[in-house]
Amino acid sequence: MIRMALSPSIACLDCSGFPTSPKQGLGMQVEPAILQAMDWDDLRIFLAVARTAQIARAARLLRIDATTVARRVRRLEAARGEILFEQHSGGQRLTTSGAQLLMVAEEIEHQITRLAPQVEKSGQVSGLVRVSVAEGFGTWFVAGHLGRLSAVHPAVSVDLVASSGFLSPSKRETDVAILLARPRKGPLVTRKLTDYGLRVYALRGYLADHPVVMTPADLADHALIGYIPDFIYAPELDYLEEVAPGLQPKLRSSSINAQYRLVRSGAGVGVLPCFIGSADPTLTAILPQIYIKRSFWITTHRDTRNLPPIRHFVDWLVALTGDHTDLLHG
Repeated sequence: MIRMALSPSIACLDCSGFPTSPKQGLGMQVEPAILQAMDWDDLRIFLAVARTAQIARAARLLRIDATTVARRVRRLEAARGEILFEQHSGGQRLTTSGAQLLMVAEEIEHQITRLAPQVEKSGQVSGLVRVSVAEGFGTWFVAGHLGRLSAVHPAVSVDLVASSGFLSPSKRETDVAILLARPRKGPLVTRKLTDYGLRVYALRGYLADHPVVMTPADLADHALIGYIPDFIYAPELDYLEEVAPGLQPKLRSSSINAQYRLVRSGAGVGVLPCFIGSADPTLTAILPQIYIKRSFWITTHRDTRNLPPIRHFVDWLVALTGDHTDLLHG
């Protein structure tokens, strides 16, 4: 939720919080008291309905459900204590109160959209971006390239939260989340970042001292390395059934980095992302017929996605994954 507090140059507002004349809606700035009970997200939805004159069209424009649009409009009307739209045969028509609010909402929108260009005109994008990402991808891929981003944007700080589990942009726990599945709800903007592959890996020379692996069934003769079932934090990580039915790991860890270390030590064989297994020349992929495909999705909160540091980070990561598809896809 964004609450704007702009300078009090508009003393010409009456107690309802609206301009007392149409001219006062031009170039005005909005006092904090006006916005205290107004959520920018509700105003954004109000603007879409006002401009399209139909809830269904506004929903398509905003890429949210029409019932959500209608509910948020009703919530705004309740907060204001007045009706903002009249229903007519063609859709929604602004009431007098709605037309007054439209002037205020458009000025707020203008003030918000002005902020990003001002930052960029200075030639220095600055700010803190918190990024939540799976442990393996954060450690083995993102972290290895962050120095380049820092060199281009030295005033941008990055908190890289690489762990087993994800923080939520919806709850404002993080600015950017790299997820294993597309989220189905929340005030989010999501796109596929990249596909990636996983294969079965072993230490080079491991098979010289262990039974030959020709088929997935042969894995039963080896110490299989994998996740602890109770600690699998996303269903996309439960992939052993895709290798062979009934496979159970003998050496288990909630950490993909620990699993990698187990494979690298020669303790057994395990499924690893190709951006981990193929990045280590001491490992080799066995069972070439086994290839597991997964995807990463990049998600931001729709209210903050255009803030310069967030937008630059997202654009940078999208370009970076596009430049390394061979490694990621395996």
